[in-house]
Amino acid sequence: MGPSTAARALDERFTADATTLRHTLRARDALRAAVDGPMDTTGVDAVLEQGRIRPTLTAEGPGERAEFRDDAWGPGWLAARNYLELLSTAPDRIRGCAQETCVLHFFDTSRNGTRRWCSMAVCGNRAKASRHYARTKDA
Repeated sequence: MGPSTAARALDERFTADATTLRHTLRARDALRAAVDGPMDTTGVDAVLEQGRIRPTLTAEGPGERAEFRDDAWGPGWLAARNYLELLSTAPDRIRGCAQETCVLHFFDTSRNGTRRWCSMAVCGNRAKASRHYARTKDA
């Protein structure tokens, strides 16, 4: 279950201001602490307390709507909620990028679960170019 089209259009739903940025950075830091170290639930729970899911009935059938104490928490809250969905789907597929200088994490959707880089076009290409350079330099 991925985010709906409306959830992905964050620029149409939330105001890009200093308060939203502050709350989104707080959510980012909480998620980083949960992913990088021993599971720290305190920060993510604090972000999740800023919103809730309200069940709805739509013309298409059952639905959900996210509600926030303050809309400035929207993007950060949605990121924390999506992290919970990834944890319930396949926690072992949440990985840090193998590129030494990259700080990003990704959800490995490859068939065999062996993806190493957040982006093959960027980090994967850098790793391949670095190995190629090392081989040709030694030759």
